[in-house]
Amino acid sequence: MTQPKATAQTSPPPPASDEMERRMRELGDAATWADVDDCVHRAWDAPYGPAEQWELEIEDREIPGPHGPVPVRLYTPSTAADGLRPCLVWCHGGGFMHGDLDMPEGDHVARGIAGRADAVVISVDYRLCDEVDGTPTREFPGGPARVLAPVPLDDVCAAVAWTREHADELGIDRARVAIGGASAGGNLAAAASLRLAEDGAPLAASLLLYPVTHPLSPEPTADETAALAVTPTLLRFLPETMRAMSENYIGRALENAVPHEFPGLASTQQLAVLPRTYLEADEFDDLRVSARRYAEQLTEAGVDVEHVVRRGACHGHLNRVGLPQAAASMDRMADIIQEL
Repeated sequence: MTQPKATAQTSPPPPASDEMERRMRELGDAATWADVDDCVHRAWDAPYGPAEQWELEIEDREIPGPHGPVPVRLYTPSTAADGLRPCLVWCHGGGFMHGDLDMPEGDHVARGIAGRADAVVISVDYRLCDEVDGTPTREFPGGPARVLAPVPLDDVCAAVAWTREHADELGIDRARVAIGGASAGGNLAAAASLRLAEDGAPLAASLLLYPVTHPLSPEPTADETAALAVTPTLLRFLPETMRAMSENYIGRALENAVPHEFPGLASTQQLAVLPRTYLEADEFDDLRVSARRYAEQLTEAGVDVEHVVRRGACHGHLNRVGLPQAAASMDRMADIIQEL
């Protein structure tokens, strides 16, 4: 039997691929956003182009979960389907503390995938942890009073279960349900994929964009080190930042973290149950080290892996409306959904 292979590649530079790099350079060596000139800050946040327009039916719902209702948003193409559609359950990022269904990484990406792939996308508003300094997060329906792992993962798995149970209503093929996410959402998508596969209910694919797969970044390669050396401090995930974010998520020392919290801690045997996985990292991002190492681990476990480094982009590029690299990422994700 042919063994699955990992495909490591770099993305072709899309038009105007240096625009994000140019804006990055304008940030200079500022230590905090308060040190950035207002004009530079506005230019950094400005869209790179117009928002994409797709003909979709969009509906907000609350579905049952083990900790209370889970808000989700359904994106369904307006045109009639030839048959059952594939489906992507999508998780936004935000360091396990921030983010919502309206942020571009949630809403714009969900629209882009649904439109490109003629697929149903279900975006999940999983419960968030309080901030590292103890500042409470926004309120969610139900409980618990304090959110720590595995509560956000439980919400995501509940969304997958609901999606499968309501496949007929949603017009989707149960066998073609994939999961995806970005940053902290990529962590949750990877962990949900692992948990469900271990439970004998594997998903069709995992699409992981600049995910948090290890509690601390592994050792970088020379190429990774060179890219990070020119990445503005404001955009870095330095070791102290990673430790604070990761410990805030699990509520204890990282030395006690487990694979369902950070899938990069799983053994080769554990990872072997995973489905086809697409791993995309940004060139100017500490988390690219984690993504590359996770791709190596999946390859060692015999998982079908495609690993891409999105050149000219920094962490969170899916939040940048009109960015060519974001469009290229959505193109590839949509291709995979259509191939299921």
